[in-house]
Amino acid sequence: MITLKNDDPEVWRAIQDEIERQKNTIDLIASENTCSIAVQEAQGSSMTNKYAEGYAGRRWYAGCGNVDTVERLAVERAKQIFGAEHANVQPHAGSQANMAVCFSVLKPGDRMLGMDLSHGGHLTHGFKKNFSGMMYEITHYGVKKDTGYIDYDELRNIALKTKPHIIIAGASAYPRILDFPRFRKIADEVGAYFMADIAHIAGLIAGGAHPSPVPYADFVTTTTHKTLRGPRGGLILCKSKYAKKIDSVVFPGIQGGPFMHVIAAKAVAFKEAMTEEFKQCQHQTVKNARAMAQEFVKRGYNIVSGGTDNHLFLIDLRNKGITGKEAQLSLEAADIILNRNTIPFDEMGASANEPNGIRIGTPTITSRGMKEADAVKIADCIDKILSQPHDMQTKEAVRKTIRDLCSQYPLYKENACQTSK
Repeated sequence: MITLKNDDPEVWRAIQDEIERQKNTIDLIASENTCSIAVQEAQGSSMTNKYAEGYAGRRWYAGCGNVDTVERLAVERAKQIFGAEHANVQPHAGSQANMAVCFSVLKPGDRMLGMDLSHGGHLTHGFKKNFSGMMYEITHYGVKKDTGYIDYDELRNIALKTKPHIIIAGASAYPRILDFPRFRKIADEVGAYFMADIAHIAGLIAGGAHPSPVPYADFVTTTTHKTLRGPRGGLILCKSKYAKKIDSVVFPGIQGGPFMHVIAAKAVAFKEAMTEEFKQCQHQTVKNARAMAQEFVKRGYNIVSGGTDNHLFLIDLRNKGITGKEAQLSLEAADIILNRNTIPFDEMGASANEPNGIRIGTPTITSRGMKEADAVKIADCIDKILSQPHDMQTKEAVRKTIRDLCSQYPLYKENACQTSK
C-alpha cells in the first residue's frame, strides 16, 4: 500500500493497525469471518470505477462487458451452490436483500411474522425502529423458556390467529437447526409467503453442515460474509416465478448502480465455497462451537438451549455476577473479541445495550485452522477472565496464551480452511 501510505498516511496507518489487530486477537464474533486474499483483491480492484445500472446484457451505460462477465459468474455460482432457480447478487447488504423481498410481495400495513429480536431474531424481521417495523404490522414468535428452542406450536397458533402475509425464518443469535419444512407447512396453512434469512448459516448450508431452505422457501436471503466467507454484501435466491419482480425491486426499486467490485469478490467467494476444503471448514466450525459450548457447560455456565447445532452459542451470565457489556470489555482487554447479546426472557436486563448475555461464534478461529482442542483452550481463557474480570495479571497471562495461539494459526495461511495465501 505504498501509494496509500504516501497519499494518506492517516488512513494507511489505521488500516495497518487493523491488520495487526486482526492478526493478533481471537475473533469470536459470530457474524465475522476472514475472507481470502483473492476475495480482498477482487474487492479492491478497478471494477469499483464502473457504473453498471441494470443487469448483465441490459445495462444503461456502455463499457460493461467485463462487469457483465463477473456478474454472470456470481449468479451462476450462487445458483449452483444452493440449488436455486434464480439469484440476484446485487443487494449491497443483507438488509437490502430483505427489504427487496418485502417490497416485492408486501404492501405497507401488511402483516409480518418474524422472530423476536430478544430471542435471537434480526432488526429487519420487524424491529420497531427498522423499516420492517415501521412499514408493516408485526407479530413475533420466540423460543420456549424451558428449552431455548423455537416453539413451533406457538408459532403456528400465532400464524393461525394473525394470518400474516409473510413468515420469516432466520436469526442472528439462535444456536439450533431451523426446521424449514415446518415453516413451509405453517405458511401454506395460513396462505403466507415464506422467506428464510440465512445470513448467519449460509456457509454452513453451502458446506452441507445445516439443512437448506431453498426447496421450501419462496425467498432466501443472505449476507455474503459471515460463514460464507465472502465480501460484505447481500444475495437473494428465489423461485423463478418471482425472478422478474425481485430484480425490478432491487433495481431500480431500492438501489441504483451495483457495487461491481463487490460482485466480483462475491463470484470469487462462491467459487471457493464449491471446494472440499470449504465444506470441511464448515463442518469443523460446528464441531468447534459444540466443543467450546460443552466446555462452558462443564464449568458451570448457563448455555442458552443447552448447546449448539451451528456456528454460535449464547451464554447467560446471570449466575456469574457479570453483565454482557462488562464481559465484552474485560475480554477485549485480553485480546478476545466477542459481543454482548440479549438472551431470551432476560427480565434482569436493563436494555439491549446492557444485556446479561454474550454471543460466541467460531467461524474466524476455524478459518485460521483451529480445532476442538483449541476451542477448549479459548474457553479456558474466557473463563479465567470472567472469573477475575479486573485482575491485570490474569489478563496478561491470557493475552500471552492468545498471542501464542495467533502465532500458531496465522490469519492467512494455506490450510484446510483457507483457499488462498
